[in-house]
Amino acid sequence: MKPQELAALLPAQSPLGGMSAEELHDLLEFASVQKMRPGQQILIQGEEGDALVLLVTGVARVSMIAPNGHEIVLDYAEPGNIIGEIALLDGEPRTASATAMYHGVTLRMSRAAFELFIERHPRFALRMMREMARRLRATNATIESDRAFAAGPRLARFLKRLTQHKADGHRLAGDLSQGELGNFVGMSRENINRQLAAWAEAGIIELAHGKVRILDDAHLTQIAETNQ
Repeated sequence: MKPQELAALLPAQSPLGGMSAEELHDLLEFASVQKMRPGQQILIQGEEGDALVLLVTGVARVSMIAPNGHEIVLDYAEPGNIIGEIALLDGEPRTASATAMYHGVTLRMSRAAFELFIERHPRFALRMMREMARRLRATNATIESDRAFAAGPRLARFLKRLTQHKADGHRLAGDLSQGELGNFVGMSRENINRQLAAWAEAGIIELAHGKVRILDDAHLTQIAETNQ
């Protein structure tokens, strides 16, 4: 892969977007290009965090296994996202796993290579910190939703979250299935289906073959901001 090819694949709003030709050249020099296939585990919870992964194409499902054995879906990483950086930075075991949902391409960078890259391009560290701050805000919003919002508004807020900062606008990450959505929001499939069916009847969303698409963003936003 050449720097100009990589630049064409990275969304402008991502932490990797807008990188200079020199940065892209060095990124490809320091990282290894790897292909991912559906179902492949890119990162494994509990393993040593000796590398980070930069998603070039495809979607990765980021999740963790709670002490009670239940799986919690944390996010859906899309092109331009960085995953695995927490364990790389603090030297602790990985806090979550990442599984490929579709065919794609990643760049994997070891800790030693990352440190050399940061020494050469310190502004990249600033971009990473901004991205980590954005994720922290999203996590805080999730906690707020779980504690302060009823099921309907909470589901609406999660749908909004899944479409924010996404390259495909109001298309949910990878056309998320209703089952996946329930796992992400922390609601039963029955409650998810009931609420989605009501919104589909009202023309707020579209349901087709188990997939969800937002049709009336303004209305969904109004529901998301309703604390009842």
